[in-house]
Amino acid sequence: MHSNFKQSSDSKAKTDFSVWKNKMSLSRRIGFILISYFTFFLSIAILCIIFIPYADITLRIFNAIFILYLVPPLCARLLLIISPISLGIVTLTSNDFIKWWALFNMQVIFSRLPFLEEFLRMIPGIYGPWLRLWGSKIGRLTYWAPGLKILDRSFLKIGDDVLFGADVRINSHVMYEDENKELVLALDYVTLGDRTMIGGYSLFTAGTIIYPDQATRAVLCLPPFTHFKDGKRLKDDTKKENPAYGTNPLQIHL
Repeated sequence: MHSNFKQSSDSKAKTDFSVWKNKMSLSRRIGFILISYFTFFLSIAILCIIFIPYADITLRIFNAIFILYLVPPLCARLLLIISPISLGIVTLTSNDFIKWWALFNMQVIFSRLPFLEEFLRMIPGIYGPWLRLWGSKIGRLTYWAPGLKILDRSFLKIGDDVLFGADVRINSHVMYEDENKELVLALDYVTLGDRTMIGGYSLFTAGTIIYPDQATRAVLCLPPFTHFKDGKRLKDDTKKENPAYGTNPLQIHL
C-alpha cells in the first residue's frame, strides 16, 4: 500500500511539473507566482496601517479590520463581476483556472488563521452577509458550528434554517486526474437546501447538492457532483455531464 501511494504521489508530481513547465508560458507562470503573494502584501498593508502613527490607535485598528475583512471579498466579487468563471471541469492551462487561483489566494489568510472567521461567527448576523460579499447565496438563520472550514467562499448556496455540525469541511473545488491522466480542476457550487442538518466532521466537494429537509450522518464524505436525498446518494446521469462524479475523495487533490 505504501509503495502504491508513493508511486501515485510521484506520478502526480511529474504531472504537475509537466503542466507547469511545458504547457504554461513564462508570463503565465510569473502571474501565478505573483498572485500567490496576495496574502503576504495584504498582511504587510495591515501591519503598516496599525503601526505607522498617522492617526489615533483606535482609528488605525478600525482601518486595519476594515482592510482585513472587506478588501479580499470585495476584490473577489469585483473579479467575478468583471470576468465570471465557467463552472464544471477546468483545465490548468485555462484562464478560468487563473481566475480561480486568484480567488483562492484572496482567501488564504482566513484559511491560515481560522480564528478570524470564528470571530465573525460569534457575532450574530455577521457571517452570512460576509459570505454574500464573496458572491455566495446564503439564506436566513444558519447555525455555523465551531470548526467549520470553507475553502471557496464564492461558491456556496445555502438555504434557510440550515444547521452545521462541528468541523464540517466544504470544498467547492477538487483537483484530480481525468481519463487522459491530465490534472484538472472540478469547480462548482456546494448547495444545501432549506432546513438541512449537516453531520459533524463531514466533507462536501465540488457540485454537491443536499436536497431540502435532509439530515446527513456524521463523517459523511461526498465525491464531486453528488446529489443527496432521502438519506442516500442518488443514482442519476450526473456522471455523463461531470466526469469527476463518483471520484474517491481520498484520491483527489483538495
